[in-house]
Amino acid sequence: ILAAGPGLAEANRLDLEAGEAAGLSPALLDRLRLTEARIELMAEGLRQIATLPDPVGAITRHEVRPNGLEIAKVRVPIGVVGIIYESRPNVTADAAGLCLKSGNAVVLRGGSEAIHSNRAIARILAESVAEAGLPEAAITFVDDTDRALVARLLKMDDRVDLIIPRGGEGLIRFVTETSTIPVIKHDKGLCHTYVDRYVDLEMAVAVALNAKVQRPGTCNALETLLVHVAVAEPFFERFAPRAKEAGVRFHGCRRSCALLAPVMGDAVVPATEADWDTEWLSLDCSVRVVDSMDEALDHIAAHGSNHSEAILTRDLDRARRFLREVDAAAVYVNASTRFTDGYEFGLGAEIGISTNKLHARGPMGLEDLTTVKYTILGNGQVRT
Repeated sequence: ILAAGPGLAEANRLDLEAGEAAGLSPALLDRLRLTEARIELMAEGLRQIATLPDPVGAITRHEVRPNGLEIAKVRVPIGVVGIIYESRPNVTADAAGLCLKSGNAVVLRGGSEAIHSNRAIARILAESVAEAGLPEAAITFVDDTDRALVARLLKMDDRVDLIIPRGGEGLIRFVTETSTIPVIKHDKGLCHTYVDRYVDLEMAVAVALNAKVQRPGTCNALETLLVHVAVAEPFFERFAPRAKEAGVRFHGCRRSCALLAPVMGDAVVPATEADWDTEWLSLDCSVRVVDSMDEALDHIAAHGSNHSEAILTRDLDRARRFLREVDAAAVYVNASTRFTDGYEFGLGAEIGISTNKLHARGPMGLEDLTTVKYTILGNGQVRT
């Protein structure tokens, strides 16, 4: 990957030029872009995967029954995994590396907007597979942007064991409605950060700002900020100037608009009801002042996407309640939701961030790409 960096950059340039000509949003262009640092991260992710313990063959339960049967529950590969994804070319390398390490074959079908980048990465991976003496079909890249091929792939339940879609709401809906193969969704990230009444204001400003602006086009970025009324005024006094400098545009409730307007000017507008359900993937941010923690929890339950949610507080009891009651793949106390990532969680890389409850949830690493089987050793036992 690193040796081919210049070639990857050139292939990515073609995709970026085509994306700009097609009018892709800044957020989508950011997801599409392969910088030198991102190419290095892609390579480092593969290195981490290579050094991780092999999950295949791990025994998760072992017992000798009274009749002498020795029963073990053993991790095994799922089989053939189909990955359907949009924009981010690094998914090609991450998915291939994780599937190979966990003993699975993978079928990769990226979006047309990243076809040159994906093709270049897939070619490098195919050459590496051949050099390692592995079957060529271990990594299959669908080098065709015809959308009809996706519908055909989703009906191949006699050959493909699992489908993992990564992309926009439209893609996720199409895959889940069309597929006859089990699907693990990697749905939108409508992430909230709740600033509690018992909070270190400077810490809250730093964390909330990072969650929103560090990379706003990602699914783990902050989309709705909830602020307790008791700290709303001093929090916004500190937060608004830095948010304005970063280019944030707020969609606020009546109270938050009144508090933000003196600093933000026309960069704060009244929120519509639809804004609370919007994944902005940009420097836009919904913001609401709440009267209680109960109101914050109710808002998250009504509008969250079960991805990543955070509370900023110094009160341990309230932190524990938030951890206990919020239904999401990742729940944070006093940290940015931007950490919901396989690399940051020490998984090496990730297939994606599952918002399912079965069979995997959150950043999907090696273990989540395996299933189990029971092995039973006997010496002639029969059931009576």
